[in-house]
Amino acid sequence: MTAPAKRSWTYAKGLHDLGAGVFAYLQPDGGWGWSNAGLIVDGDDSLIVDTLFDMPLTWEMLARMRDATGLSGEDIRVVVNTHANGDHTHGNGCCTRAQILASAASAAEMDELGPHGLAQFMAAAPSMGQAGAYLMDIFGPFDFAGVIERKPTRTFTGELFLKVGDKPVHLIEVGPAHTRGDVLVHLPGERKVFTGDILFIDGTPIMWAGPVGNWIAACDRIMAMDVDVIVPGHGPLTDKAGVAQVRAYLTFCQEEARKRFDAGLSVRDAAHDIALGDYSSWTDAERIAVNVDTLYREFRNDGSQPNVVELFGLMAELRR
Repeated sequence: MTAPAKRSWTYAKGLHDLGAGVFAYLQPDGGWGWSNAGLIVDGDDSLIVDTLFDMPLTWEMLARMRDATGLSGEDIRVVVNTHANGDHTHGNGCCTRAQILASAASAAEMDELGPHGLAQFMAAAPSMGQAGAYLMDIFGPFDFAGVIERKPTRTFTGELFLKVGDKPVHLIEVGPAHTRGDVLVHLPGERKVFTGDILFIDGTPIMWAGPVGNWIAACDRIMAMDVDVIVPGHGPLTDKAGVAQVRAYLTFCQEEARKRFDAGLSVRDAAHDIALGDYSSWTDAERIAVNVDTLYREFRNDGSQPNVVELFGLMAELRR
Protein backbone atom coordinates (compact mmCIF):
# COMPACT_ATOMS: atom_id res chain seq x y z
CA MET A 1 0.00 0.00 0.00
CA THR A 2 1.46 3.37 -1.03
CA ALA A 3 2.23 5.70 1.87
CA PRO A 4 0.25 8.95 1.60
CA ALA A 5 2.12 12.14 0.95
CA LYS A 6 2.30 14.66 3.76
CA ARG A 7 -0.81 16.84 3.65
CA SER A 8 -0.99 20.45 4.74
CA TRP A 9 -4.80 20.52 4.91
CA THR A 10 -6.87 20.16 8.05
CA TYR A 11 -9.75 17.69 7.99
CA ALA A 12 -12.27 19.72 9.92
CA LYS A 13 -15.98 20.30 9.33
CA GLY A 14 -16.77 23.40 7.35
CA LEU A 15 -15.78 25.53 4.40
CA HIS A 16 -12.14 25.49 3.31
CA ASP A 17 -10.77 28.21 1.02
CA LEU A 18 -8.62 26.54 -1.65
CA GLY A 19 -7.77 29.85 -3.30
CA ALA A 20 -8.80 31.56 -6.56
CA GLY A 21 -12.51 31.47 -5.69
CA VAL A 22 -12.61 27.70 -5.08
CA PHE A 23 -13.87 26.23 -1.81
CA ALA A 24 -14.36 22.73 -0.41
CA TYR A 25 -16.98 21.90 2.21
CA LEU A 26 -15.92 18.90 4.31
CA GLN A 27 -17.90 16.68 6.70
CA PRO A 28 -15.81 14.40 8.92
CA ASP A 29 -15.64 11.51 9.43
CA GLY A 30 -16.57 10.91 5.82
CA GLY A 31 -18.55 7.75 6.62
CA TRP A 32 -22.06 6.85 5.43
CA GLY A 33 -23.83 10.07 4.40
CA TRP A 34 -21.08 12.47 5.52
CA SER A 35 -20.10 13.71 2.09
CA ASN A 36 -18.10 16.64 0.75
CA ALA A 37 -19.19 19.43 -1.57
CA GLY A 38 -17.63 22.42 -3.29
CA LEU A 39 -18.17 26.01 -4.40
CA ILE A 40 -16.67 27.82 -7.40
CA VAL A 41 -17.10 31.61 -7.58
CA ASP A 42 -16.01 34.26 -10.05
CA GLY A 43 -17.59 37.70 -9.63
CA ASP A 44 -21.36 37.26 -9.43
CA ASP A 45 -21.23 33.83 -11.03
CA SER A 46 -21.23 30.63 -8.97
CA LEU A 47 -21.44 26.85 -9.14
CA ILE A 48 -21.87 24.33 -6.34
CA VAL A 49 -20.49 20.82 -6.68
CA ASP A 50 -23.03 18.58 -4.91
CA THR A 51 -25.39 19.27 -2.05
CA LEU A 52 -25.70 17.24 1.15
CA PHE A 53 -27.84 14.38 2.51
CA ASP A 54 -30.66 16.51 3.86
CA MET A 55 -31.83 20.10 3.82
CA PRO A 56 -30.73 21.18 7.33
CA LEU A 57 -27.16 20.11 6.55
CA THR A 58 -27.30 21.90 3.21
CA TRP A 59 -28.73 25.09 4.75
CA GLU A 60 -25.85 25.03 7.22
CA MET A 61 -23.36 24.67 4.37
CA LEU A 62 -24.98 27.48 2.38
CA ALA A 63 -24.80 29.75 5.43
CA ARG A 64 -21.04 29.17 5.65
CA MET A 65 -20.73 29.86 1.94
CA ARG A 66 -22.74 33.09 2.32
CA ASP A 67 -20.48 34.20 5.17
CA ALA A 68 -17.42 33.65 2.97
CA THR A 69 -18.70 35.04 -0.33
CA GLY A 70 -21.94 36.95 0.25
CA LEU A 71 -23.81 34.51 -2.00
CA SER A 72 -26.98 32.88 -0.66
CA GLY A 73 -28.64 29.70 -1.85
CA GLU A 74 -30.89 31.79 -4.09
CA ASP A 75 -27.82 33.35 -5.73
CA ILE A 76 -26.26 30.03 -6.78
CA ARG A 77 -26.50 29.72 -10.58
CA VAL A 78 -25.63 26.04 -11.12
CA VAL A 79 -25.53 22.90 -9.00
CA VAL A 80 -23.58 19.98 -10.47
CA ASN A 81 -24.50 16.60 -8.99
CA THR A 82 -21.50 14.29 -9.43
CA HIS A 83 -23.75 11.23 -9.13
CA ALA A 84 -27.20 10.08 -8.03
CA ASN A 85 -26.69 9.13 -4.36
CA GLY A 86 -28.80 11.18 -1.97
CA ASP A 87 -25.88 12.38 0.14
CA HIS A 88 -24.85 14.41 -2.94
CA THR A 89 -28.33 15.46 -4.14
CA HIS A 90 -30.94 15.73 -1.39
CA GLY A 91 -30.05 19.35 -0.65
CA ASN A 92 -30.73 20.49 -4.21
CA GLY A 93 -34.02 22.04 -3.11
CA CYS A 94 -32.14 24.58 -1.00
CA CYS A 95 -30.82 26.18 -4.21
CA THR A 96 -34.18 27.33 -5.47
CA ARG A 97 -33.09 29.21 -8.60
CA ALA A 98 -30.12 27.13 -9.69
CA GLN A 99 -29.90 25.00 -12.78
CA ILE A 100 -29.38 21.39 -11.60
CA LEU A 101 -26.88 19.66 -13.85
CA ALA A 102 -25.98 15.94 -13.93
CA SER A 103 -25.11 13.19 -16.35
CA ALA A 104 -28.11 11.64 -18.09
CA ALA A 105 -27.32 8.31 -16.41
CA SER A 106 -27.35 9.93 -12.97
CA ALA A 107 -30.62 11.72 -13.66
CA ALA A 108 -32.26 8.41 -14.59
CA GLU A 109 -30.88 6.75 -11.45
CA MET A 110 -32.21 9.54 -9.22
CA ASP A 111 -35.74 8.60 -10.27
CA GLU A 112 -35.44 5.14 -8.75
CA LEU A 113 -35.00 5.87 -5.03
CA GLY A 114 -35.78 9.42 -4.00
CA PRO A 115 -35.67 10.82 -0.46
CA HIS A 116 -39.22 9.81 0.38
CA GLY A 117 -38.57 6.24 -0.68
CA LEU A 118 -35.52 6.28 1.57
CA ALA A 119 -37.64 7.68 4.42
CA GLN A 120 -40.07 4.77 3.98
CA PHE A 121 -37.15 2.34 3.87
CA MET A 122 -35.90 3.74 7.18
CA ALA A 123 -39.39 3.55 8.70
CA ALA A 124 -39.35 -0.19 7.96
CA ALA A 125 -35.86 -0.66 9.41
CA PRO A 126 -37.00 -1.80 12.90
CA SER A 127 -38.59 -4.88 11.30
CA MET A 128 -35.48 -5.76 9.26
CA GLY A 129 -33.38 -7.41 11.97
CA GLN A 130 -29.65 -6.75 11.98
CA ALA A 131 -29.86 -5.02 8.59
CA GLY A 132 -32.38 -2.57 10.04
CA ALA A 133 -30.27 -1.91 13.12
CA TYR A 134 -27.32 -1.18 10.86
CA LEU A 135 -29.41 1.18 8.72
CA MET A 136 -30.61 3.05 11.81
CA ASP A 137 -27.05 3.40 13.01
CA ILE A 138 -25.63 4.82 9.78
CA PHE A 139 -28.61 6.82 8.46
CA GLY A 140 -30.40 7.75 11.68
CA PRO A 141 -28.85 11.25 11.93
CA PHE A 142 -30.41 12.44 8.67
CA ASP A 143 -33.87 13.93 7.92
CA PHE A 144 -35.10 12.34 4.70
CA ALA A 145 -38.77 13.11 5.32
CA GLY A 146 -38.10 16.85 5.14
CA VAL A 147 -36.37 16.83 1.75
CA ILE A 148 -37.90 18.95 -1.01
CA GLU A 149 -36.52 17.26 -4.07
CA ARG A 150 -35.09 19.06 -7.12
CA LYS A 151 -34.05 16.80 -9.94
CA PRO A 152 -31.69 17.74 -12.78
CA THR A 153 -32.95 20.41 -15.15
CA ARG A 154 -30.10 19.79 -17.63
CA THR A 155 -28.22 16.60 -18.45
CA PHE A 156 -25.26 15.62 -20.59
CA THR A 157 -23.37 12.54 -21.75
CA GLY A 158 -19.61 12.25 -22.04
CA GLU A 159 -18.11 15.70 -21.46
CA LEU A 160 -19.38 19.22 -20.98
CA PHE A 161 -17.46 22.49 -20.89
CA LEU A 162 -18.80 25.32 -18.73
CA LYS A 163 -17.57 28.64 -17.45
CA VAL A 164 -18.06 30.18 -14.02
CA GLY A 165 -17.30 33.78 -14.79
CA ASP A 166 -13.97 33.46 -16.59
CA LYS A 167 -13.09 30.11 -14.98
CA PRO A 168 -13.27 27.08 -17.32
CA VAL A 169 -14.98 24.07 -15.73
CA HIS A 170 -14.74 20.67 -17.42
CA LEU A 171 -17.32 18.00 -16.53
CA ILE A 172 -16.14 14.48 -17.37
CA GLU A 173 -18.45 11.46 -17.15
CA VAL A 174 -16.44 8.47 -15.95
CA GLY A 175 -19.27 6.18 -14.86
CA PRO A 176 -20.65 3.65 -14.57
CA ALA A 177 -18.29 2.98 -11.68
CA HIS A 178 -19.38 3.86 -8.13
CA THR A 179 -22.84 4.55 -9.61
CA ARG A 180 -24.16 4.57 -13.16
CA GLY A 181 -23.22 8.14 -14.10
CA ASP A 182 -20.26 9.41 -12.04
CA VAL A 183 -18.82 12.79 -13.05
CA LEU A 184 -15.52 14.57 -12.32
CA VAL A 185 -15.51 18.38 -12.06
CA HIS A 186 -12.11 19.61 -13.26
CA LEU A 187 -10.87 23.19 -13.00
CA PRO A 188 -7.82 23.16 -15.26
CA GLY A 189 -6.90 26.81 -14.67
CA GLU A 190 -6.97 26.39 -10.89
CA ARG A 191 -5.38 22.89 -10.98
CA LYS A 192 -8.15 21.39 -8.88
CA VAL A 193 -10.65 18.57 -9.30
CA PHE A 194 -13.78 17.49 -7.44
CA THR A 195 -14.16 13.74 -7.85
CA GLY A 196 -17.47 12.86 -6.22
CA ASP A 197 -17.43 9.28 -4.96
CA ILE A 198 -14.80 8.11 -7.39
CA LEU A 199 -12.61 8.85 -4.35
CA PHE A 200 -13.17 7.86 -0.73
CA ILE A 201 -10.08 8.91 1.22
CA ASP A 202 -9.29 6.96 4.42
CA GLY A 203 -12.68 5.31 3.94
CA THR A 204 -13.75 2.22 2.02
CA PRO A 205 -15.04 2.77 -1.54
CA ILE A 206 -18.37 1.13 -2.31
CA MET A 207 -19.07 -0.18 -5.79
CA TRP A 208 -22.81 -0.11 -6.43
CA ALA A 209 -22.51 -0.23 -10.22
CA GLY A 210 -19.12 -1.14 -11.68
CA PRO A 211 -17.48 -2.35 -13.81
CA VAL A 212 -14.35 -2.08 -11.75
CA GLY A 213 -12.27 -1.36 -14.86
CA ASN A 214 -14.14 1.91 -15.39
CA TRP A 215 -13.41 2.98 -11.82
CA ILE A 216 -9.72 2.12 -12.16
CA ALA A 217 -9.64 4.06 -15.44
CA ALA A 218 -11.23 7.05 -13.66
CA CYS A 219 -8.45 6.97 -11.08
CA ASP A 220 -5.91 6.87 -13.91
CA ARG A 221 -7.59 9.88 -15.51
CA ILE A 222 -7.27 11.87 -12.28
CA MET A 223 -3.64 10.77 -11.94
CA ALA A 224 -2.95 12.16 -15.42
CA MET A 225 -4.40 15.59 -14.60
CA ASP A 226 -2.25 18.59 -13.75
CA VAL A 227 -3.86 19.18 -10.34
CA ASP A 228 -2.49 20.05 -6.93
CA VAL A 229 -5.69 19.75 -4.84
CA ILE A 230 -8.13 16.86 -5.13
CA VAL A 231 -11.50 17.04 -3.34
CA PRO A 232 -12.93 13.54 -2.79
CA GLY A 233 -16.58 12.69 -2.30
CA HIS A 234 -15.78 11.54 1.25
CA GLY A 235 -12.78 12.09 3.48
CA PRO A 236 -10.01 14.68 3.68
CA LEU A 237 -8.57 16.69 0.80
CA THR A 238 -5.94 14.66 -0.95
CA ASP A 239 -3.31 14.45 -3.67
CA LYS A 240 -2.32 11.82 -6.20
CA ALA A 241 -1.00 9.52 -3.46
CA GLY A 242 -4.57 9.29 -2.18
CA VAL A 243 -5.82 8.45 -5.67
CA ALA A 244 -3.21 5.69 -5.92
CA GLN A 245 -4.47 4.18 -2.65
CA VAL A 246 -8.05 4.02 -3.95
CA ARG A 247 -6.85 2.47 -7.20
CA ALA A 248 -4.83 -0.12 -5.26
CA TYR A 249 -7.87 -1.03 -3.14
CA LEU A 250 -10.03 -1.54 -6.24
CA THR A 251 -7.38 -3.74 -7.83
CA PHE A 252 -7.06 -5.69 -4.57
CA CYS A 253 -10.83 -6.27 -4.45
CA GLN A 254 -10.90 -7.38 -8.08
CA GLU A 255 -8.08 -9.90 -7.60
CA GLU A 256 -9.29 -11.29 -4.27
CA ALA A 257 -12.92 -11.60 -5.38
CA ARG A 258 -11.85 -13.34 -8.61
CA LYS A 259 -9.88 -15.97 -6.70
CA ARG A 260 -12.89 -16.82 -4.55
CA PHE A 261 -15.34 -16.68 -7.45
CA ASP A 262 -13.20 -19.18 -9.36
CA ALA A 263 -13.02 -21.36 -6.24
CA GLY A 264 -16.83 -21.43 -6.02
CA LEU A 265 -17.26 -19.46 -2.78
CA SER A 266 -20.51 -17.59 -2.22
CA VAL A 267 -20.54 -13.81 -1.89
CA ARG A 268 -21.04 -14.15 1.85
CA ASP A 269 -18.20 -16.62 2.30
CA ALA A 270 -15.88 -14.57 0.08
CA ALA A 271 -16.62 -11.36 1.98
CA HIS A 272 -15.80 -13.11 5.26
CA ASP A 273 -12.73 -14.82 3.81
CA ILE A 274 -10.94 -11.81 2.30
CA ALA A 275 -8.27 -10.54 4.71
CA LEU A 276 -8.30 -6.76 4.29
CA GLY A 277 -4.87 -6.15 5.81
CA ASP A 278 -4.09 -2.43 5.96
CA TYR A 279 -7.47 -1.63 4.39
CA SER A 280 -9.23 -2.94 7.52
CA SER A 281 -8.36 0.35 9.26
CA TRP A 282 -10.37 2.36 6.74
CA THR A 283 -13.84 3.39 7.88
CA ASP A 284 -16.76 1.21 6.76
CA ALA A 285 -14.52 -1.74 5.86
CA GLU A 286 -17.64 -3.93 5.77
CA ARG A 287 -18.44 -2.45 2.34
CA ILE A 288 -16.31 -5.29 0.99
CA ALA A 289 -19.64 -7.16 0.93
CA VAL A 290 -21.11 -4.86 -1.72
CA ASN A 291 -17.88 -4.80 -3.69
CA VAL A 292 -17.69 -8.60 -3.82
CA ASP A 293 -21.35 -8.84 -4.83
CA THR A 294 -20.89 -6.32 -7.65
CA LEU A 295 -17.72 -8.03 -8.85
CA TYR A 296 -19.39 -11.46 -8.80
CA ARG A 297 -22.21 -10.10 -10.96
CA GLU A 298 -19.60 -8.62 -13.30
CA PHE A 299 -17.74 -11.94 -13.52
CA ARG A 300 -21.03 -13.69 -14.38
CA ASN A 301 -21.99 -10.97 -16.89
CA ASP A 302 -25.14 -10.59 -14.78
CA GLY A 303 -26.94 -7.29 -15.29
CA SER A 304 -29.42 -7.76 -12.44
CA GLN A 305 -29.69 -5.27 -9.59
CA PRO A 306 -28.27 -6.09 -6.13
CA ASN A 307 -30.46 -7.22 -3.25
CA VAL A 308 -29.86 -4.14 -1.11
CA VAL A 309 -31.54 -5.48 2.04
CA GLU A 310 -29.43 -8.65 1.97
CA LEU A 311 -26.27 -6.63 1.41
CA PHE A 312 -26.97 -4.32 4.32
CA GLY A 313 -27.55 -7.41 6.43
CA LEU A 314 -24.19 -8.84 5.34
CA MET A 315 -22.44 -5.54 6.04
CA ALA A 316 -24.00 -5.50 9.50
CA GLU A 317 -22.74 -9.04 10.04
CA LEU A 318 -19.21 -8.11 8.93
CA ARG A 319 -19.10 -4.97 11.05
CA ARG A 320 -20.21 -6.91 14.13
